Amino acid sequence: MKWKLVAGGIAAAAVFVAGAAQAGPLEDRVAAGEPIRLGFAAAAPWAHPGENGEPLGFVNVITIDVLKRMGHTDVEPVLTDWSGLIPSLIAGRVDIITGGMYILKARCENIDFSEPIGQFGNAFIVPTGNPKGIQTYEDIKNAGAVMAGVTGYVNIEEARKVGIAEDKIIKVPGTTEVLAAVRAGRADAGAMTAIEASTIAMEAGDVEATDTNALPQWTFNWVGIGFHPGDDEFREGFNAAMEGYIGSEQMMADVAQYDYVPGNVPGDVRTDWICANR
Repeated sequence: MKWKLVAGGIAAAAVFVAGAAQAGPLEDRVAAGEPIRLGFAAAAPWAHPGENGEPLGFVNVITIDVLKRMGHTDVEPVLTDWSGLIPSLIAGRVDIITGGMYILKARCENIDFSEPIGQFGNAFIVPTGNPKGIQTYEDIKNAGAVMAGVTGYVNIEEARKVGIAEDKIIKVPGTTEVLAAVRAGRADAGAMTAIEASTIAMEAGDVEATDTNALPQWTFNWVGIGFHPGDDEFREGFNAAMEGYIGSEQMMADVAQYDYVPGNVPGDVRTDWICANR
């Protein structure tokens, strides 16, 4: 596989693919010898580029393994901002979203998802010692604290759902900026997935991650691989190739380095149900 990294958000992605194959069914691109373009943001350990632009993170690992089971090995990473992933898929600048996107009703109205690849919760990063005792969104609201979250992440809507005021929510492009806001004292807590919070806390040293299980069950979500609505046949083939793979010894060994644990295996829940209930 040859990695051709596209950095700098949607504009760079658009420049890169200018003059390339027109948007259309993914099967047509594959038949024409075009690579399958994996769209993701830099959000370790879910998905991120390696030193040579290779697609790393457990969502990319799972996706590439499943594509291999389908007989596809020609993939190309396309790095963009999180908020640009769905627009890039709809516009035909990427073929599959591998960024670790929660399956949500609002998203299901715009794109299609594979069956879930995992179930995950959220958490906060807070200054070491958690001086304001923050564990839940309600704690943030009751303390009149400020929360930083990534634009396009579910955390923003969750905060609004419990009544956190808009002027207490700082929206930033990525988790790096969330950490910066907490470190600078501009935010009392930074909201993100529990996996991201744990990783950042271990690496940063001056923040800690809250307990994901302190949050209510409605904040737990399932992750799927995003497909263009016109690619039903390819998505169905992808789902078929996932059977027997998700949660297998092979998969768990492949993703172990990225903090995906047995408790993240999604079980029997189906995407149709998730789209209707999340």
